[in-house]
Amino acid sequence: MKIGNVDVKVSIVAIAVFVVFTILLLIASVFNPDVRSNLILLIPCLFMLLVIPTALNYMSRSQYAEITPVYEAEAKTVRVKLVNENMIGKPVRIQGVLERVYFQFLNRPQYLVADRSGAISVKMFTSPDEDVKVDDVVEVLGQVIRRYIIVGEPVINCVSIRKIK
Repeated sequence: MKIGNVDVKVSIVAIAVFVVFTILLLIASVFNPDVRSNLILLIPCLFMLLVIPTALNYMSRSQYAEITPVYEAEAKTVRVKLVNENMIGKPVRIQGVLERVYFQFLNRPQYLVADRSGAISVKMFTSPDEDVKVDDVVEVLGQVIRRYIIVGEPVINCVSIRKIK
């Protein structure tokens, strides 16, 4: 679904939750007449199960679209092996082969990107503009962060990931 310039993607989990609760509400209203009097409150709640994840995805993707040009201008191209704790907070650009994709169905994908010098975890907190698959050659723009906020090895908080030729 497209809202303005932003292509919004609702996760399959949000859709599944909506469907399950819709079925439960239908069953409850058929077998319990008392539930029918509350439908005026319950039906809007059902739609909020879709509206809230859609709105959050829209806000995230529109923010990422705004900051991508900033990262394109400021990010230094580095090899994976050179990403270290001294680079935390700095924008980087890496190019490599996408080896693994995790949690894409949650719209919070994590990637394992490798070049000839090593591999690094790349986290994205919204769905990417472009669908990328394992074995694609990609360019990642992002900021170096620690895996677990204060501790952990450096990973990349991805702002943009796209295929390159």
